Amino acid sequence: MLLHIPGVLDHGQVARLRQALDGADWTDGRETVGAQGAQVKRNRQLPDASPLRVELGRTVLSALARHPLYHAATLPLRTLPPRFNRYEGGGEYGMHVDGSVMALPNGEQLRSDIACTLFLSDPGDYDGGELVVSDTYGEHEVKLPAGDAVIYPASSLHRVQPVTRGARLAAFFWAQSLVRDDGRRRLLFELDASIQRLRGTGADPDAVLQLSGVYHNLLRQWAEA
Repeated sequence: MLLHIPGVLDHGQVARLRQALDGADWTDGRETVGAQGAQVKRNRQLPDASPLRVELGRTVLSALARHPLYHAATLPLRTLPPRFNRYEGGGEYGMHVDGSVMALPNGEQLRSDIACTLFLSDPGDYDGGELVVSDTYGEHEVKLPAGDAVIYPASSLHRVQPVTRGARLAAFFWAQSLVRDDGRRRLLFELDASIQRLRGTGADPDAVLQLSGVYHNLLRQWAEA
């Protein structure tokens, strides 16, 4: 499921992150990928050991924790602390697929079910830089306002188009969901959204309760804790 998550960060939060990142020490983005990814990756990132990365990552995770749409769509179990990247001067990331298992700071492993990009630059600030996600329906270009995020299956082939003017700043990370299968997550998300709409229209409370029971019983059956 490819989904736009609007308003993860407000304008003030974006401005504070941008100010901090403008004065950051960046490193070659190829340091965090394997040999195959390094062949097609041309960007810069905050070093994994950077205290600034930890600080800004907490800001992003705190904002996501308060965002009901993100939680409904991802049902997160574990989340890799966000990284931050910068594309400029023709920087790009060619077609690739993300690693399936990643190490968390505490030594545990995370299965990368869902990838997320949180845009920190407005579309008018740079040319190019579209995130292109490929699936069975074709290729989808994503270029969102600063503060908005997109989630998509980490199993998808995807790329970042060359940035030919300005700079594209973003946070990116992966989540392991309680529900491994993307199709099942989509069904749960659509069912939850329908329940919320019915509640808002004053529908029969007993029917809404029954549907809520169906949602939770499906989640109970499919969840992997």
